[in-house]
Amino acid sequence: MKMKKFLSAALAATMAAGLLAGCGSNKSDSASGESSKDDKGTVYYLSFKPEQAEQWEAIAKAYTEETGVQVKVQTAASGTYEQTLKSEIAKKDAPTLFQINGPVGYQNWKDYCMDLSDTDLYSWLNDKGMAIEGEDGGVYGIPYAVEGYGIIYNEEIMDKYFTLDGAKAASIEEINNFDKLKEVTEDMTAKKDQLGIDGVFASTSFAPGEDWRWQTHLMNLPIYYEYQDNNVKDEDEISFEYNKEFKNIFDLYLNNSVTEPAMLGSKTVSDSMAEFALGKAAMVQNGNWAWGDISGVDGNTVKEDKIKYLPIYTGMKGEEKQGLCVGGENYFCINSQASEADQKASLDFIEWLFGTDEGKEKVTNELGFITPFNTFEDDQKPTDPLAQEVIRYMENSDLTSVSWDFQTFPSQTFKDNLGASLLEYASGNKDWNTLVTECTEDWKTEKEATAE
Repeated sequence: MKMKKFLSAALAATMAAGLLAGCGSNKSDSASGESSKDDKGTVYYLSFKPEQAEQWEAIAKAYTEETGVQVKVQTAASGTYEQTLKSEIAKKDAPTLFQINGPVGYQNWKDYCMDLSDTDLYSWLNDKGMAIEGEDGGVYGIPYAVEGYGIIYNEEIMDKYFTLDGAKAASIEEINNFDKLKEVTEDMTAKKDQLGIDGVFASTSFAPGEDWRWQTHLMNLPIYYEYQDNNVKDEDEISFEYNKEFKNIFDLYLNNSVTEPAMLGSKTVSDSMAEFALGKAAMVQNGNWAWGDISGVDGNTVKEDKIKYLPIYTGMKGEEKQGLCVGGENYFCINSQASEADQKASLDFIEWLFGTDEGKEKVTNELGFITPFNTFEDDQKPTDPLAQEVIRYMENSDLTSVSWDFQTFPSQTFKDNLGASLLEYASGNKDWNTLVTECTEDWKTEKEATAE
């Protein structure tokens, strides 16, 4: 779908839920310290994505060199942002700039969110409805990136397969539903020696904190379709109506992998990206942010013009018209309890990043963000290949993007429990029907708990 259409639709998809824990409507009159007029303030940004730690640190250094304002960047380890933020926010030198991941995150952190409704950053949003608003009408979280995920594939390996005798498809265009994806995948597994791969899919990572691609991103698809059927944006209870479709693609990943299911509990996302980068696997599920990981692997064999996307097909009716999963879970918040000088310094930093030519160059070429701001011209779109693939899918009016409805998932506990159950299933220690029952019960229980 086109960018403009998506940004409007993003109202319903205001990005991901449950990684964090607290922001609000207190303004700078509750700041923890007074600053002189000459105080430039400092910035302490607690970042969410380990895969972009080096880029953020380089940006902070460049900003300090240009302005003299000190910018500290700390990045939480994968899967630990909520607990890290809880720990850091209690300190004297707490983060002045942090992230929430949607409305649920805002409810948890609202006592620490400054109203941003009068800022340039908010005025730059193409769609003001994407911002997180409080009950008082204030703006407490501003999205800064639109992202997409799907099945990444190595075009060179796929093209090699299409030339083999008996190939189940002649081109990637024929793979537009689950049945064809399954047929091709299983045939590729049978021909993996000819293709020079260890498996079709990279490892389905399940090391602690490394299962978010399944318990959040993959789970998004059945929830998205259940919401569509019921014409709702959230539910206190789910039926997990499309659990068989989830199982379809999950089993396909497990049974055609470079790694035996029993070994997945030790595999990380970085392991998966390395397997793909080194040509051991033809496909891997991940988002456009993964290009930095892939291209940075020592010995990477994936060429920049040969990395592409397929939607995540699961067997849904009409999925030939399904696009990538597109949305975001990244909202900037400024600490309402920081000093006025630090609040201003933090706002100046992010407005420099998204409003100046130097900053926008870093956003586009170093962070690779697809942004929701009108400060970016058409020629300032990201240059990395996966971001360009996301844009290509978004601009295809024949396809419908899958919104990021995982923002409505009840809690991190729900996701952690689902991840643990999926690993047990993958290891042969839990049957699927039990997993489905536990998932629906957990959803209801956690929704009730978060409503209290």
